[in-house]
Amino acid sequence: MGVRRLLDDCCAAAKRLMPLDEALAIIDRDLVPVTDVETVPLWAALGRVLAHDVTARIDLPPATNSAMDGYAVIAADLDADAETTLPVTARQAAGRPLDGTAQAGAAVRIFTGAPMPAGFDAVVMQEEVTVQPDGRVTIPPGVRPGRNVRHAGEDVEAGSVVLHSGARLRAQDIAMAAAVGHGTMTVSRPLRVAVFSTGDELHEPGDDLPPGCIYDSNRHALQAMLAGLPVAVTDLGRLADDPAVVTRAIEAAAVDHDVVMTTGGVSVGEEDHVRQAVEAKGAITFWRLNIKPGKPVALGRVGETVFIGLPGNPVATAVTFLLVARPILLRLAGARDIALRRFQVPAGFSYVKKEGRREFIRVRLETQADGGTLARLERGQGSHMISSLVDSHALAELAEDSPGVREGEALTVIPFPDTMAG
Repeated sequence: MGVRRLLDDCCAAAKRLMPLDEALAIIDRDLVPVTDVETVPLWAALGRVLAHDVTARIDLPPATNSAMDGYAVIAADLDADAETTLPVTARQAAGRPLDGTAQAGAAVRIFTGAPMPAGFDAVVMQEEVTVQPDGRVTIPPGVRPGRNVRHAGEDVEAGSVVLHSGARLRAQDIAMAAAVGHGTMTVSRPLRVAVFSTGDELHEPGDDLPPGCIYDSNRHALQAMLAGLPVAVTDLGRLADDPAVVTRAIEAAAVDHDVVMTTGGVSVGEEDHVRQAVEAKGAITFWRLNIKPGKPVALGRVGETVFIGLPGNPVATAVTFLLVARPILLRLAGARDIALRRFQVPAGFSYVKKEGRREFIRVRLETQADGGTLARLERGQGSHMISSLVDSHALAELAEDSPGVREGEALTVIPFPDTMAG
């Protein structure tokens, strides 16, 4: 479950910095979705991954109806060049039977969403007619068949697929399922994700902070970012920098989780024990990527459980979560579209980088007077500077061979998802 095939020749891969595109190709090739599904009510389907296509049970609209409040008429009864005055012989409201008789040479008072009377083919808005003292209505010339009429099935035809498997369900998808007659949806079950952080220096926010220590922000940030994905999170707290403790924790978490995710401990320091623990119980596919920030990021397995190791610096944690962990989780959850959105905006700054690594810098997106969008560089681009995340809206992507960007040049940006949006 979860892993179809991970690379066995990881030792060779570990000697070089793997390009991000190569890592994403491995994710796409070697990971298969968890196949367990469940049926849930519509309100519980938001954000989940659709397991089966949804087919329309009815036409949408189910019947030809009025798009406006006004008067239904037969266009052929009207003078094409002059006003026409007609008696009103019936009233048609949505969800109610016709009150009166709809007949040729007369108008029917009608309301938005109400079915069109048989033979009537146009609706004149109530603002466009003049109601006479005797109750008749005067209609302007130029009314053609089909005016302000919504035809049965013009949105969706019964039997057609309206939502495809692998879609991450949004509010508008829920609306569509409901409109075509579905009260429940079959979705992939949430991935079971275990999260913990490593480091003797970490303490829980709110506690007294000893000298030389820091509060554990990464674990809480990860849980917040995971909240926007189809997962069920188990918080396993903090682990000390002890090889035996780390190994036991990872092995135990792998028993009843689809994914084990850590922050810290995957670099090359003497106190970085996570990678060795995973290798002792499974295998590492990659653990160093050619990106900045976030070089020490790992994908591996412990048994059939996927392991994701993210770096310890908070900005690097966030960046690698978006670039690597997020597509892994969406792939395992069965999502069809796992790519981050990218678009180009002009740079409102100049920035010089070293060639050789793909770099992701934090930017703020500003709306200009002409309605366009401009990217502004956030101060402090260090991988430890959480303020650069707080004040930014997106990552700007600079290619490996790029020397940087000059003010006014087109810049590729990746907007933060909702759980990180400013």
